Amino acid sequence: MTRIKICGITNLDDALAACDAGADAIGFVLAPEALKRNRYIDPEAARAIALKIPAYVVTVGVVVNEPLERVRQYLGFLDRIQLHGDESPQYCAAAGPRAYKAVRPAAESGADEFTRWPGTTLLLDALVEGEHGGTGQRCDWNAAVRAKQSGRMIILAGGLTPENIEEAIQRVRPWAVDVSGGVELTPGKKSHEKIRTFVHNVRKASLA
Repeated sequence: MTRIKICGITNLDDALAACDAGADAIGFVLAPEALKRNRYIDPEAARAIALKIPAYVVTVGVVVNEPLERVRQYLGFLDRIQLHGDESPQYCAAAGPRAYKAVRPAAESGADEFTRWPGTTLLLDALVEGEHGGTGQRCDWNAAVRAKQSGRMIILAGGLTPENIEEAIQRVRPWAVDVSGGVELTPGKKSHEKIRTFVHNVRKASLA
């Protein structure tokens, strides 16, 4: 069954709605650059929400080029860290097994792009010049299929919506999917109906 992460959570109401809908994980964007899309959340606010999340829902902090010490601090109250900046393979290894790398592959990316990263898991997002993520642009699904061949567990992100998620799963068969803008009502505020529809469509496609 494909796992589901609802990212860009900024408030407790949306967090609990994602949990109630059946999400396996929720994500907090701790990178200040997310302020321009209204998806940034202060680490202390994320900590307060994480304390109220059901035990079997994984909490993930999304960071961009943070010092390792700060990553370790975040892992004091979050389950996982998503490294969404320009971090090197050496940095990722030093961050430890509870951190995983987000990559933005080009259409021509080969196996080396995926095998150079440590760990078992990679998140694939859209490649947009000058942006680290959160653009709403679709990831290259063909690149995602090639990434699977590297032996990594692939989290597919980038431009996913309730309308296209079934096709995405049928084409890529990722280990997990990650959605943020595709289930928003307005920037930074989730549509609970869209979350429920997204989860439903993921479950349906996973069983097909």
